[in-house]
Amino acid sequence: MTLRMRGEQRGEWTVVRVVGELDLATSPGVRQRVHEAVADGRRRLVLDLSEVLFCDSSGVGVLVAARRLMRSCAGELRLILPARGAEDGSHVNRVLAALGVRRLFDCYPDLDAAVGGADAPLTA
Repeated sequence: MTLRMRGEQRGEWTVVRVVGELDLATSPGVRQRVHEAVADGRRRLVLDLSEVLFCDSSGVGVLVAARRLMRSCAGELRLILPARGAEDGSHVNRVLAALGVRRLFDCYPDLDAAVGGADAPLTA
């Protein structure tokens, strides 16, 4: 399976919707998209991972690196994962929780919550 990405602006937030498998072959594309957003002066980024069917360690590495990059430029990164917890939620949610890095990310159940900021992030 391949990876598809779509970008859009929601107010001050740059939203990148990621669909497919986030693995060794496809994760460089996500990394590139994050770097392009920062190079364009975007400091608020949402990665919509709700349609990612598979994520390996290289995909997790890209997410951790994206978080680090956004923090280094006084930016903010939010992830969209389904509203269920790590036990029965999305594959990405389970992988992040199993590796103990889920707590590093602000995760939201949907786009409105992620860009609205009114709702508190999901807990693991």
